[in-house]
Amino acid sequence: MSSNTRASKVLNTVLAPAIRGREDPAGAWAKAAADVEKDAGIQDRELAEGLGRVFGSIAEEPRLTPVGWFFALGTIKERYANRLRIKSQIAERPEIADEQIVNPVFVLGLPRTATTLAHKVLAASPDHRGPLAWEMQHTTLADPAVAKREIKKFNQSAQMLTKVFAPGLKHIHPLDAENPEESLLLMPHGTFWPLFHGSMPSYRAWYAQRSEAELATDYECLKQGLQVLQHGRPAKRWVVKYPAHLNDMTVIRKVFPDATFVWTHRDPGTVVGSACSLVETLWAPYQKDPDPLEVGQLIMDSMVTWVNNALEARLSLPPSSIVDVPYHALSADPHTEVPRVYAAIGATWTASDQAKLDQVLARPAGSKPHQYDMRRYGLEPDQVDAAFAPYLRLLNTFDVLDAEPKVEM
Repeated sequence: MSSNTRASKVLNTVLAPAIRGREDPAGAWAKAAADVEKDAGIQDRELAEGLGRVFGSIAEEPRLTPVGWFFALGTIKERYANRLRIKSQIAERPEIADEQIVNPVFVLGLPRTATTLAHKVLAASPDHRGPLAWEMQHTTLADPAVAKREIKKFNQSAQMLTKVFAPGLKHIHPLDAENPEESLLLMPHGTFWPLFHGSMPSYRAWYAQRSEAELATDYECLKQGLQVLQHGRPAKRWVVKYPAHLNDMTVIRKVFPDATFVWTHRDPGTVVGSACSLVETLWAPYQKDPDPLEVGQLIMDSMVTWVNNALEARLSLPPSSIVDVPYHALSADPHTEVPRVYAAIGATWTASDQAKLDQVLARPAGSKPHQYDMRRYGLEPDQVDAAFAPYLRLLNTFDVLDAEPKVEM
């Protein structure tokens, strides 16, 4: 299932001579980081070192293409620039750090369990706010001119990505600058880097050894980003989303003590193949012919770890802090399930919310059903069931396994 288009192959050929620096990823990153620091007027050597570790691990990927090299370097450079932008704004206006992020909602769950849909319907309330894609990539105080420029820039990049490098992505995870997007865009580290670029074994080994205090610094970065976006604007309840927040529920409650978790649930046997297909699509701009078996192993290693950590966290967290949302209930009867979720998180469901729910739920125009097969990734149903056995016991209490809909949402 190669997603490499003719245009991407031409670009890889053209760019190949330009990446002689591939033998020295540390030097390439040092130059990129220095350019960012010069533009920002400040530096953060600890952050730069950590992001250099990310780039170094991507550079080790044996299938990395010339385009992938440039994309990865550009992405990490933008992440560093945005973090320095946030730090600069807080330094210039220390009152930003006093912004209170009150009772935020973290939407989480295994990939392809309707986390995006749950995020969308919760962020649609006029009392709520989901951070938009463009403003997490270019986090700044309110400025209409900056917003217009960055929205255009984001959408142009997204269109190039889906037209030239990953055509299937528009059917799996549509991108739009003005849609709420995953909170990973405000975090320097996390399990998301391998899902986008390659299996990155050296980075994953390093990340697995980080202490809870080190993990908390990533969520402090998320908090600071939200504080900048909130400053000078009407305070609303933040609704953020990323599936792998499952991995960090206890850490999140240390940084956001009043956080509420909305945990979407679905049979892992149904979602694993879909998640593999998504990751293979995401790897395509960076790798030549991504290995499906490598994708399958990464997904299983990652998702089993996330859900087991979440099950352990569940034992120590207040029951009221977790709202369970079975996929089949949300997809089969959203006009009942969505108001229930609103009530469970202490939010107000209005007649206006009810009237626009069908519009919020509508799939993007032109999108097609997502098709996949877990066996392509070396996975068998019995293998998946055995790996997720503790989670399946929880799902049985929701009757999730007997109520899977036939249509992917």
